[in-house]
Amino acid sequence: MIDFSLSAFVTLLLVVDPVGLVPAFLAATAGMPETSKRTIALRAPLIAASILVVIALIGNWLLRQLGIGIPAFQIAGGLLLFGVSYQMIFGDRPHRDAREADKATSEHASDVAVFPLAIPMMAGPGAIATTLLLSGDVGYGPRLAAIIAVVVCVCLICMLCFLSANMIARTLGRTGNAVLSRVLGMLLAAYSVQFVINGIAAVRASLP
Repeated sequence: MIDFSLSAFVTLLLVVDPVGLVPAFLAATAGMPETSKRTIALRAPLIAASILVVIALIGNWLLRQLGIGIPAFQIAGGLLLFGVSYQMIFGDRPHRDAREADKATSEHASDVAVFPLAIPMMAGPGAIATTLLLSGDVGYGPRLAAIIAVVVCVCLICMLCFLSANMIARTLGRTGNAVLSRVLGMLLAAYSVQFVINGIAAVRASLP
């Protein structure tokens, strides 16, 4: 149970990458008063956590309704996560997050806590796929509770990073953030390949 919880925590943490979201948070809230920034820093992770918890709770039911087997979703989800890791390693993700933040600012989005911070930066395709992968075959029991706890913990880390955004940005700098993103991307790539291997192994085991 501890191994499962730790693995789930590391996987979701790598996908969401709270520290990597700091530049996007600063861009999306540029020019806002400190009180507004603090409100957004508190609200965005709560919204993202709510979305991911709902996904965890209905993941099993949703897959059954769509007629999707766990092995198929493991393979598809692993490939999707590999795409996320590719963006992290080759530097595409920070540029994408910056574009989303700029888009929200330029369009005068009424609530940047919802877009782009909660969706799609925290509760984006990668995080949703990861949550579905983790909750797809755990049923309703201790492991599901562990996944929900992991989601809450990761979103709380995002909240702390947003509240400390200025300090983190000064400490890491552009180079430090780029190095961290690439290291985390390599780890996520390994996790995503393992998901694909598990899915293929499950398909092979089910064949006569």
